[in-house]
Amino acid sequence: MRSPVPRFRDVERQAGSLPPMQCVPPCHDRQNTMWFVRDACGIVCAVITWLLVFFAEFVVLFVMLLPSKNLTYSLVNGTIFNSLAFLALASHFRAMCTDPGAVPKGNATKEYIESLQLKPGQVVYKCPKCCSIKPDRAHHCSVCKRCIRKMDHHCPWVNNCVGESNQKYFVLFTMYIALISLHALVMVVFHFLYCFEDDWTKCSTFSPPATVILLILLCFEGLLFLIFTSVMFGTQVHSICTDETGIEQLKKEERRWAKKTKWMNMKAVFGHPFSIAWFSPFSTPDHGKADPYQYVV
Repeated sequence: MRSPVPRFRDVERQAGSLPPMQCVPPCHDRQNTMWFVRDACGIVCAVITWLLVFFAEFVVLFVMLLPSKNLTYSLVNGTIFNSLAFLALASHFRAMCTDPGAVPKGNATKEYIESLQLKPGQVVYKCPKCCSIKPDRAHHCSVCKRCIRKMDHHCPWVNNCVGESNQKYFVLFTMYIALISLHALVMVVFHFLYCFEDDWTKCSTFSPPATVILLILLCFEGLLFLIFTSVMFGTQVHSICTDETGIEQLKKEERRWAKKTKWMNMKAVFGHPFSIAWFSPFSTPDHGKADPYQYVV
């Protein structure tokens, strides 16, 4: 069986299998177990993310909304901000604890390859790093130590790879963080104007210096994360619409998959058909059923 010209630099492309000493039969992952990457840097970044959201909650509630004399203003903005913050943290949790599309580890054995019953002209991709049969458009992550289907990038802020199965949650996370950042900035501006017109000692339960410091810190945090998450959200949506992951764009890999419309690509990530569930981190999208192990030369 002849081997085609290599398309991926990180893949050993041949129809055989790794020597038995290097590959062991796959131990199938237990179902319904939580996915979690044990990476110190990623865990620290994820904890910092939650702490920053809680800090914003503290400033919004105890510095701006609760001391306000306008009850309607406090209720409306408090409900909106807390709802968006809850959805942001839920999306972050799902992006962090959802299997991004990891390929079964250690299945590149001679027996397993023979059990695939490949037809003439079909080949399998083999990853020498995690000893697995590698689907097309999958890449090996050195942090997760697994091959990830349609891997876009590894994000330390969610302590996980962004791949085929959790890209929806990552997009929602960036969108909701951008929204609460924008909302916080708007409330900071209105609160500053209110304090300038009124007495600083009456516009907050904290002292004027503490109030100013907390508002400046929240303003800096909101502006920084608004810019960062807006850019990430835009790049992710563009990647989904063009059906080309970040790694594929970076490596300028040759496109060998079927081209679909932008709307079809969006539905492939967020689910079929379009509904309010697209914006819910608690709804698991239907990615369809495809055989990831068979390739036509």
